[in-house]
Amino acid sequence: MARSRTLDDTLTAIGQLRRQPVTPGTIDALRRALRDRSSHVVAKASQVIAELGLRVLAADAAAAFDRFLLNPVKSDPGCRAKVEIARALYELGEDPTGVFPRGVRHRQMEPVFGGREDTAAELRCVCALGLVRLQSPAALVELAELLADPEAAARTGAARAIAYADDPAGEPLLRLRALSGETDASVLTEILGALLSLAPVRSLAFVERLLDHRDVATQEAAAVALGASRLREALAVLRAWWDRTPDVDLRRTALLAIAMLRHDDAIGFLLCQVADGRGPDARDAIAALATYRHDDGLRARVEAAVELRSDVDLRPAFARSFRGD
Repeated sequence: MARSRTLDDTLTAIGQLRRQPVTPGTIDALRRALRDRSSHVVAKASQVIAELGLRVLAADAAAAFDRFLLNPVKSDPGCRAKVEIARALYELGEDPTGVFPRGVRHRQMEPVFGGREDTAAELRCVCALGLVRLQSPAALVELAELLADPEAAARTGAARAIAYADDPAGEPLLRLRALSGETDASVLTEILGALLSLAPVRSLAFVERLLDHRDVATQEAAAVALGASRLREALAVLRAWWDRTPDVDLRRTALLAIAMLRHDDAIGFLLCQVADGRGPDARDAIAALATYRHDDGLRARVEAAVELRSDVDLRPAFARSFRGD
């Protein structure tokens, strides 16, 4: 217990530095913390360095990163220190000793119940973003490999980093990954979202084709990506898909994606379904509009549309979606 209290006290003291004026004493305290054997202490110090923008400590942070690469499972379980160091260097826009190229390829297999797992996926993602921010010539090469990473979290991070890079050369990488059979629906959604962000005009038709894919999860991922894109042109695509789709669950997904567009035409379409649509469509539109349950004005419009109808099922649907009854 005494050791735990000592660690807690140390972490609290480091955290308090962010609320004090930066002095030479602050720099010395954080430099000492970066040299600590505890990964928790180094992680906390790295967070404070990032918040205070202390570029003067970038080299010290990089040295700590190298130290935690030695016997990493024991010295830095879960990669927490290395992740926070990399994140600090990213925020500072500094990488004095090449942390990002090493971190983006680091794998750390740790024992878990029933086997081992790689705990370095987040680290690879942060380092990929670092390479992009520093405009490394190797960034897209590393991102291409990360798109094929065994860990879904790493593939998601790669898609986000490619969108962040805003480089047209990333478009074919994303298309190839989307067509190569990505098995994780959430990752595919990120990939398609990155495409719509990077090249919206060309990608709209590409993502639209996936709405008719034989795999239901792929259809849903395409719909959610279109909704998250907030592109005005996506409304017509999603409406057409909703019109031609007989599957009840997919029609519900289409309406949720339309709600995600968050512009007046999309909301107007959903309100029309509440006012004039078939019972099931009206109920699904109410559920989709519940995204805006904290918007008092829109909530009142939905309730008014419900009250004007004689469908006795709509009032309970509204209560469930907007009031949690």
